[in-house]
Amino acid sequence: MIWFISYVLAGAFVGVLAGLLGIGGGMTLVPIIAALFAAQHFAPDHVVHMALATCMASIVFTSSSSVREHMKFDGVDFHIVKRMTPGLVVGSLLATSVSAWIPQRHLALSFAIIVFFGATQILLNKKPKAARELPASGPLFLVGLVIGIISGLVSAGGAFLTIPFMLWCGVPMKKTIGTGAMMGIPLAVVGTIGYIISGWRIPELPEGTIGFISITALIGIVCGSVVTAPIGARLAHRLPVPILKRIFACLLYVLAAKMLWTYW
Repeated sequence: MIWFISYVLAGAFVGVLAGLLGIGGGMTLVPIIAALFAAQHFAPDHVVHMALATCMASIVFTSSSSVREHMKFDGVDFHIVKRMTPGLVVGSLLATSVSAWIPQRHLALSFAIIVFFGATQILLNKKPKAARELPASGPLFLVGLVIGIISGLVSAGGAFLTIPFMLWCGVPMKKTIGTGAMMGIPLAVVGTIGYIISGWRIPELPEGTIGFISITALIGIVCGSVVTAPIGARLAHRLPVPILKRIFACLLYVLAAKMLWTYW
């Protein structure tokens, strides 16, 4: 029972972040869930796989809960979602099929550089040129494709890259949060299916798993996150934009630093 409560508390913490910042919470949650799995002596060779898979699956529910609240404030630009999502999904599918041939260290370094750049852009509050706007559908598909590939390789929901990109193109901060959360849902669905397939025939996984996904942990995380994600979403539309930018930038720095620390 204590483990289930731990999952709920972890989900509640990430749910606030998901609603406030438009993230799915997967990358923030993975280290916590991996530590909980390791403490229970789950399959030692697959603890990280299970943590990534379970957290990826939770993004579907957490982001959905966050998006519903953002929509009440007209915080989702569906025009951007429709133009970027195809590229994001295709990129994620490509990434999952080739990730085994790319060293994690190279992935971590590339991710950290991109995230540090995006965080600095936000923190310095550089104003986009008035003429800058979102590109046409073709280039936007390619941008989504690249972001989808990167997101798929590092098991992220994509908001850490889509939000800085939209800000760079002059989209209002509070609009990017809900829009980024919305685009994270199909990415998470694709990633979840991939983890189910890849872990389906591994015999040493503990009971109560579907592929690499721990059902008990997933239920606990979702129970916590779906309650607190709307709270974070309401805060996102009440807090001043500069505060939101600082919170988001600091979170980006922490995650990038963790990637470097883990895989350098």
